[in-house]
Amino acid sequence: MIDLRSDTITKPSAAMREAMAAAPVGDDVYGEDPTINELETRTAALLGHEAGLFCPSGSMANMLGVWTLVPAGGEILCDQRAHIVRAEMGAHAALHGITMRTWASSSGVPGIAQTSDIAELMEVGCGPHLVETAAIEIENTHNFGGGTIHPVETLREIRELCQANGVAMHLDGARLWNAHVATRVPMAEYGSLFDTISVCYSKGMGAPVGSVLVSSAERIDRAREQRKRLGGGMRQAGILAAAALYALDHNIDRLADDHHNAQVFAEQVMARAPEAIDPRHLASNIVVVDTGERLSSEVAAKAAERGVRCSTVGVHKLRAVTHLDVDEAGCREAGRIVGELLAS
Repeated sequence: MIDLRSDTITKPSAAMREAMAAAPVGDDVYGEDPTINELETRTAALLGHEAGLFCPSGSMANMLGVWTLVPAGGEILCDQRAHIVRAEMGAHAALHGITMRTWASSSGVPGIAQTSDIAELMEVGCGPHLVETAAIEIENTHNFGGGTIHPVETLREIRELCQANGVAMHLDGARLWNAHVATRVPMAEYGSLFDTISVCYSKGMGAPVGSVLVSSAERIDRAREQRKRLGGGMRQAGILAAAALYALDHNIDRLADDHHNAQVFAEQVMARAPEAIDPRHLASNIVVVDTGERLSSEVAAKAAERGVRCSTVGVHKLRAVTHLDVDEAGCREAGRIVGELLAS
């Protein structure tokens, strides 16, 4: 089975498992796990921030980051297809009383905002009549947009807008590694534009579990309390942090292979169904396939019968995500099969 449902399905390599087995550990709730401490310190330094916090999931890291910026009853703005509004089970509202308003991007690139999209929604200095905007959230790369990447120039414009209005910024950087590899913009440059940032090690980076939230030392102290409140205090979790450290040392540059394989997959699909993919939006390791009038669930089922797994992300949209466990030949074969199904 060629499984392209997500880059979260990767298995730890033998070398990563060895690093996990050899990791020195301690009780992280007491701050005594040396491997977790190293991961938090290195991740924060990579992004140019003071401190980091290891979390079991990207959703928790996003929750904690947003909650340090937005009070209960406050508002955050984000894209209408952002992970925090579509795929985190309403946690920001249910658990912290945060309201969300969303923009539809006018840039012509799925998931990529223009500064004007945000400026139009932002409410500042509106007195007791309207909910004031406390923060905005950007997702880079944008998952449901198809792995699209925000231009750093646009991010700088948005930062200037937010600073001028006293509004904070959170980055859902679950796949920020992919944006860095595709654009060569330094991680620290991305980091300098946001108040809180979450990055994920269990997607294309190949680790089994874990994300890190980075910010100021003061915000991370508050986030650590909230993590405990959510039941996210871990004990000898250095065996998990060791996998992330291995990924940090070995798996960043190889993401370029995944980007290449996404192009290979897309080319095979387009050779048989030219209208199914917009090549202008192939930016990283995610390919969104338009199934036309056919239900994406039916196409996905037929593909699975022929040995290819993709996910459905809309009634007429499939998603294929390349990763380290499927090589170029597998991606080529998967693209051929999906293309044939769409052409038949």
